[in-house]
Amino acid sequence: MLMSGKHFTAAFRSTIFLDCAECQSRCIHHVLSLMTFRKCLQQPHGASPNSNCISTVRRASLTAPGSGKLEADGGVAHWTYNFHLALWQSNNISFISNQFSKYVIIRSRIIPKSPREFLPNSSTSSPETLRCALPYTCHLRLAAMAPSAMEGVVSTRDAWMTLPPPTLHPVKEARFEKYLEPQTDGRKRALALPQGQAAIVIDNGSYNVRAGWSFEDKPRLSIPPIMSKYRDRKLAKTFSFAGQDCYADTTARGHIRNAFEAGTGIVSNWDVMEHVLDHIFIKLGMNGVEGGIDMPIVMTEAVANFPYSRKSMAEIIFECYQAPSLVTGIDSLFSYRHNKGDTGLVISSSYSSTHLIPIYNQKPMLAQATRLNWGGWHEAEYLHKLIKLKYHTGFPGKLNTSQAEQMVRDFCYVSLDYDKELSGYLEWTGLEDRERIVQYPYTEEVIIQKSEEELARIAERKKESGRRLQEQAAKMRLERLMKKEEELEYYKDVQRRLVDQTKKETKRILDDAEVKDEAQLEKIIKELEKTIKKQRTKDLGEPEEEQEAPDFSLLDVPDDQLDEAGIKQKRQQRLLKSNHDARARARAEKEAEKARIAEEARLDEERRTNNLEAWLEDKRQARLAKLAQIKERDRLKADLGNRKSLASQIRMKNIANLASDTPTGGSRKRRRGGEDDDFGADDADWGVYRSVAIGANKGDSDDDEEGEEDLEAAVRALEADLLEYDKDFTYENTLEAQNDWSKSLLHAFRYGPRPFDPSNPAETHRLHLNVERIRVPEVIFQPSAIAGVDQAGIVEIAGDILNQRLMGLGGEEYRDAFLRDVFLTGGNTLFENFDERLRRGLMGLLPAGSELRVRRAGDAVLDAWRGAAGWAGTGECRRARVTRQEYEEKGGEYMKEHDLGNAFAG
Repeated sequence: MLMSGKHFTAAFRSTIFLDCAECQSRCIHHVLSLMTFRKCLQQPHGASPNSNCISTVRRASLTAPGSGKLEADGGVAHWTYNFHLALWQSNNISFISNQFSKYVIIRSRIIPKSPREFLPNSSTSSPETLRCALPYTCHLRLAAMAPSAMEGVVSTRDAWMTLPPPTLHPVKEARFEKYLEPQTDGRKRALALPQGQAAIVIDNGSYNVRAGWSFEDKPRLSIPPIMSKYRDRKLAKTFSFAGQDCYADTTARGHIRNAFEAGTGIVSNWDVMEHVLDHIFIKLGMNGVEGGIDMPIVMTEAVANFPYSRKSMAEIIFECYQAPSLVTGIDSLFSYRHNKGDTGLVISSSYSSTHLIPIYNQKPMLAQATRLNWGGWHEAEYLHKLIKLKYHTGFPGKLNTSQAEQMVRDFCYVSLDYDKELSGYLEWTGLEDRERIVQYPYTEEVIIQKSEEELARIAERKKESGRRLQEQAAKMRLERLMKKEEELEYYKDVQRRLVDQTKKETKRILDDAEVKDEAQLEKIIKELEKTIKKQRTKDLGEPEEEQEAPDFSLLDVPDDQLDEAGIKQKRQQRLLKSNHDARARARAEKEAEKARIAEEARLDEERRTNNLEAWLEDKRQARLAKLAQIKERDRLKADLGNRKSLASQIRMKNIANLASDTPTGGSRKRRRGGEDDDFGADDADWGVYRSVAIGANKGDSDDDEEGEEDLEAAVRALEADLLEYDKDFTYENTLEAQNDWSKSLLHAFRYGPRPFDPSNPAETHRLHLNVERIRVPEVIFQPSAIAGVDQAGIVEIAGDILNQRLMGLGGEEYRDAFLRDVFLTGGNTLFENFDERLRRGLMGLLPAGSELRVRRAGDAVLDAWRGAAGWAGTGECRRARVTRQEYEEKGGEYMKEHDLGNAFAG
């Protein structure tokens, strides 16, 4: 026992059960913050404690992390959330401990206590003082802790309270920004230059098409290669959009088509490509040119582009736009040239694919180039699938690939040690810093808060309305009673008039009263008297008379001694006696059940007192049995959810058998001839339905819910006994602790280190990105292991080119020349740590001491266009151009080889 005047500080969990002295109804407040508890304490309680509402704690002081102290006269009935509590000695609280310094509460239990009045400590009165009482005393088990360990004790479950508010990122997707006017100044400058010096440069990418003039340092246009075209029937007009303009109209969004085949750099929809080129030339100021485009065109294309694709592009450029010349090249080679590269390994990872091209003395070795079919489009699709799998129960927000592209760009990064970082990514410590929360738009329900005066008026109106309804009901019952009394008086008068009457006059009087005979008249009078007596007892409060014992005298009289009326009355008495006996048996069984429960409780208490260890062992075994039942129930649910499981197959066989016209498994069979089916005549038939129904819709019926609650309640009752009497059984061993969200890896994966409230629309419209941030970019290094892509990773491909192919061509010195310049370009290489991860991977494949240099492009996205623009004015470009005359003479597949383009393949 703690000494009087001593107090201690303890960290524990708290749910507060308050019995209000005014309404005497239980309120359960799940305390998540001190402000919530403060609000609970400040509720008005005007009435004083009565015999059913008493306090067992004289004074309690609650303190939450980062907030001030709150003192209150009142008590805590049960604790399940984390707070710091200082309790002063009270006569009604016993502390089970052999220490009296500093302790931490590890278990609490509520025991009913007899009523006892209390007086608040006047010295601690404050505006926050609460005069509330509880009919409980709380017995706490304490465990000693070192004083140093008591400072800042916070459980894992409650650690989220100390976290700062979550940082929310708005969802982003492609959208219309602004209308771009046609720009004619570029054409004027181009015409001012010597002929052949100016050209239109188009970087024809599958994510964005960038276009501009060769004499400028950046493109004037950057638009997605998409088109939208639809006809408005009301206006009888056809509308067409290209690029970002497709997002300007809601209807246009639903008709978007892409020029490229999904996930590739190959143009597959030439109508869209032509529309995009129209848009580009109009915005560049070429709309007023008669006869077509009068400027040379430099355009990028995919590595190893198909001859058919090249032929189709040439047809559009020369026949549709009448351009004077066209030259194509590879985007990554243009970027390498712009960054002053000479000999090295170019790694270009773009939206549609990843290419590795060795270059020697500015000449690409295309025979040694390798493609990895993974790029930004694949990463966005992969993240989209991961999110849908993660929130498979139905995310209320609208998920699309465009949003996934923005998430990949904004939140993903390359891990330097993927396996090690992944193993600890979902650990609670630091998870709030590793995850990113994307908040989707939502509509929050507006709840109008009413003032206390309005609530009081509403309550008064409800009370008055209830009083009026009660008065009306009482009036109607009184009117019915009076009507019954009038009927009784009428039938009694009929009975009095039958005295000393002839048989004929008696029949006439009964016919006038619509009564069959005198026996029926007697029966009607008795029923009315009984009804009126019961109603008077209920409504007017008259004392209830003792009920007469039922008369079963005719049951012992043989039938041959009774007339027809007596036999009929005997049957009625037999039916009444069976009902009377059934009620008597039910009352006896109920009393016997109460006595049995009381006797079991007495024997259990006696056994606990005499042999505590054996009693505890029985409780442990019973708890394990209940847990096994819960586990089996959950397993059955999972099996029935899997159509390939044995339970599901048996259930489907039973359903198919029931639906069949000729069911198997019984001697009785249904026939098509319209004969009656006698299924169900045997009780065993109904076992089929039972086997079909078990677990099929678990949780839908009341019986299923009650069964689950019974199991959970039985486990909680057993655990309560173990918590009280077993010193080795703590809260951490309970089912509640094991099912705690703070111990669920799935909860951390889906909702982060904070609790999830499914009733909060803001929380249900959030995406928590954690392991996806490193998993998606890791695919390019481990495509087969992570995404199931049957190709080698980028490090393996680069190692094969450097260690095998180039070594076979020129030896170690030849290979080392490429190692000194591993060049990264393309938007998919912009991930954080991409270059360092590649360098570490390659160092593990190269001989010790090898000189390896990995560098990025100055602008991994725009350097391809800049390289093409810088090359457009050179003599090599002029020699590589295919003129319109050459196209007409040699065909669309004709091309001239140069150092920055594809090689001809016949």
